[in-house]
Amino acid sequence: MTVMELSRLRQQVRRVSEEVLLPRFNRVERSFKADGSIVTAADLAMQSGLQDVLRQYWPDIPLLGEEMAPEDQAALLAATGQPVWVLDPLDGTSNFSAGIPFFAVSLALIQGGRPLIGLVYDPVRDECFMAAEGQGAWLNEQSLMPVEETLPLARCTACVDFKRLQPRLARRLAAEPPYSSQRSFGSVALDWCWTAAGRVHLYLHGRQKLWDYAAGCLILSEAGGRSATLSGEPVFRPSLEPRSAVAALSPDLFRQWQGYLAGD
Repeated sequence: MTVMELSRLRQQVRRVSEEVLLPRFNRVERSFKADGSIVTAADLAMQSGLQDVLRQYWPDIPLLGEEMAPEDQAALLAATGQPVWVLDPLDGTSNFSAGIPFFAVSLALIQGGRPLIGLVYDPVRDECFMAAEGQGAWLNEQSLMPVEETLPLARCTACVDFKRLQPRLARRLAAEPPYSSQRSFGSVALDWCWTAAGRVHLYLHGRQKLWDYAAGCLILSEAGGRSATLSGEPVFRPSLEPRSAVAALSPDLFRQWQGYLAGD
């Protein structure tokens, strides 16, 4: 994808977000999907609006959206070799529906078992995080550069989603936190990006879906960060199965964080 195409992608996601999401924020009715998660008219309208845009500019690339039927999602992933857009039209729906200004649009282009393009747009702050494989990551027009964090683990801020962790690990973190402060914001895509931007130092999540992390994990990687599952595997996998995520922007902090979580 060319620089011009990346710029167009960013502009179109921003435009559709301003037209669809922001007018509905604080004015939304919610319902519940079969798995108990919240869905709003904004989720559906955003997916439809972006699908139209992607068809216009990239008609040969199909879209896998969070609000599609699981069997359709699985069929797209089974067609190995072809590029596929992976979209979460509203990551942080619970926040959005409650009037909490922390939500985002997450869009990734994947092919050959890896993400090639990642874009996460926060319409409240007008912040667009982007990355292209092998070309770096950006926050709006500013490059997200690799850093060597010198903070000890005990002085770090961690973004931890306790709800989806195994109870034993959650209890240990609550009783013996290795960091100085902990947050949980409610948008997986923005969690990855805020880690990439150095707003938090450590990240931990027990179960996230492909559309939650596909863009964010590429953005963190291209910013120089490190990530793995709790079992040490690469986080990204073109699968509908949820994945855990351990991450840090600094390689040294990542090693310390992994060591703590492994019980060292």
